Amino acid sequence: QVQLVESGGGLVQAGGSLRLSCAAAGRTFSNCAMGWFRQALPKEREFVASISWSGSRTDYADSVKGRFTISRDNAKNTVYLQMNSLKPEDTAVYYCAVDRRLWSAGVPRTLVDNYWGQGTQVTVSS
Repeated sequence: QVQLVESGGGLVQAGGSLRLSCAAAGRTFSNCAMGWFRQALPKEREFVASISWSGSRTDYADSVKGRFTISRDNAKNTVYLQMNSLKPEDTAVYYCAVDRRLWSAGVPRTLVDNYWGQGTQVTVSS
């Protein structure tokens, strides 16, 4: 059974930093793309960042480029999201996603094509 567990969320002031982690269990994901999405209700879940199975390619939403960095440690089956210069508009529940396909360059943008974690709340105060 696949399980993704996010951690590292919390409350931070604008301009601050947080580092999210997502540990995967149940099988190895070293050959799968991994990524992060976020949702601030009532908005739809939106793409944040993605990293290829090898770690050689990363993609970011325009809203986080230059502030967020995605990375992975295949030995630990873990993906990270370093978030710097946080803004109040970054407030959301952040979800870890792992592509159900193998050897892909990035996670799909569709809900059904990824495995999902339970989410971790990030709140940025002004």
